[in-house]
Amino acid sequence: MKHWLRNILILTLWLGNSLNLLICKGADRVIQPTGDVIAAEGDTVTLDCTFETSGTNPTLFWYKQDGNNSPKFILSRVQRDDGNTPDEVQERFSSTMDSTSNSVPLKIQKLQLSDSAVYYCANRKMSSI
Repeated sequence: MKHWLRNILILTLWLGNSLNLLICKGADRVIQPTGDVIAAEGDTVTLDCTFETSGTNPTLFWYKQDGNNSPKFILSRVQRDDGNTPDEVQERFSSTMDSTSNSVPLKIQKLQLSDSAVYYCANRKMSSI
């Protein structure tokens, strides 16, 4: 393998309406652009995710799946607060929910080869009583 190829990261957004991770029924869904994101080690990338929900307080999640492993939780975002980001990813992974555009992009900084994976965006609908 050529030397420069080892420094290329491929972050795959795997899509398919029937396979999006939805934890709700009805018209709720998440939408991720198709295709791969290719970047060099050390770069910063942003993975897009938009959502449609009938809930009043949606919670959005990002997961990472590499190799044959199960998806691993990266972070969550809630409309009314910051959500949850584990300490081990807080330095390089971030996201902010934009309720105006219904988006929750995932920003990954200082890319590492170990970031090459499939990234999933998921929605959980919560309604206020």
